[in-house]
Amino acid sequence: MADDPATTMAQSGLVISDDVRTKYPDLLELILGSESMNDEERQYWLNILPIMTPDQVENLRGILGNEKEQLAAIDNKYSKEIQEIGQEELVKKTGMERKQRRTAREAVEAKAEESEEEITDDLLKQIENA
Repeated sequence: MADDPATTMAQSGLVISDDVRTKYPDLLELILGSESMNDEERQYWLNILPIMTPDQVENLRGILGNEKEQLAAIDNKYSKEIQEIGQEELVKKTGMERKQRRTAREAVEAKAEESEEEITDDLLKQIENA
């Protein structure tokens, strides 16, 4: 599925702080390996990761871990069926299912992003009022 995170990072041009690399190596790998994110979304999550609460970090880890597990299960399921049906049909079927899951995941991530933006705005207001 995912390439080596260092290779992926070099190819994509993402900026990753040493703090994020040190504190969240497993989450970094999940973010870089996510098939449901583009590089702009990856950079967003890498940027806000240091200000996220532990619960928010765990929620993100859970969402991305679940995505990885589901895609692995899909790959496993369809690799067994490859001999039973034509490969071209299987590729189309897998692509459609991944697109559906990606769309669902993007909706979840959009809601999470909105929530994160509200939290960030609240934190900035608290800092300004302090």
